[in-house]
Amino acid sequence: MKLENFNIINQHLLIEVLDSWNGLTLEKLFKERWKAPKKLVHEWRMSKEVTVNGNSVTWSTVLTEGDTVSIPMLDQAENETVKTADLGISILYEDDLLLIANKPAGMDTHPSLPGEAHSLINGVAHHLRQTGQTCMIKHIHRLDKDTTGAVLFAKNRLIGSMLDRMLEAREIKRTYLALVEGNIKKDEGEIKEKIGRDRHHATRRRVSPSGQTAVTHYRVLNRDPKKNLTLVSCTLESGRTHQIRVHFSHLNHPLAGDTLYGGRRAFPRQALHARKIEFIHPISEEKLIIEAPFLDRPEIFNFHIK
Repeated sequence: MKLENFNIINQHLLIEVLDSWNGLTLEKLFKERWKAPKKLVHEWRMSKEVTVNGNSVTWSTVLTEGDTVSIPMLDQAENETVKTADLGISILYEDDLLLIANKPAGMDTHPSLPGEAHSLINGVAHHLRQTGQTCMIKHIHRLDKDTTGAVLFAKNRLIGSMLDRMLEAREIKRTYLALVEGNIKKDEGEIKEKIGRDRHHATRRRVSPSGQTAVTHYRVLNRDPKKNLTLVSCTLESGRTHQIRVHFSHLNHPLAGDTLYGGRRAFPRQALHARKIEFIHPISEEKLIIEAPFLDRPEIFNFHIK
């Protein structure tokens, strides 16, 4: 899919003004509509390279649908700090501003130590190089090393700041699938328990009254009485470390394969997959709904989803 109201030419982002931006000044588009970082707006002001319909204009210029705004991409070289590695990463969606990759199991989202090059962002950087793109790359959220599925990346500072804000405002919806042990009797429910660090274990988290607020909504998709497993779909109101794993363990329904939180070693990893990501594209304002296929061989999620 290729969105139509923007593209990048000669390191300038060209954006066709949408009807919903009619009557906005250039300054209001940046500051109020996009809520672009002050430092970035200042850089654009100083460069004097922002144009409308190819003409240098003041920031009080009123925009009309169909106008073309050109913005210099001042951050193209930042990607040179990310090492590239051919890791066979599957790209689920991509345009000139962002991309969504499908993370395999056993791979960090980003390097845990300087110089490492076996993480998802290294594989995405390789994809960018292979396709002749010199943009920066930044992950907007993370997945645990052994969790698979959709991860969102930004290709410049403007879109990165917009997506960060959307994530914080819960305007980016992520849906997970999990296989949990036991039979969850309720067809749907909410787990609202604060999560904090486990002082007895460096990487574990635990339900704690002094922890951070965390809310998980779940819906049962299928049950397998023979294997004593339940397939659930989850959405989060927060994004705490190990949130789904901690919450279901707290209910005495740990994720299958999640030995860190009390699950049996039914699978080589915890049975958790970031299945779907949904949001309004910050520039085109089109709705994106991207699904991530399962990557495990042999399959873990071989349930029939009702």
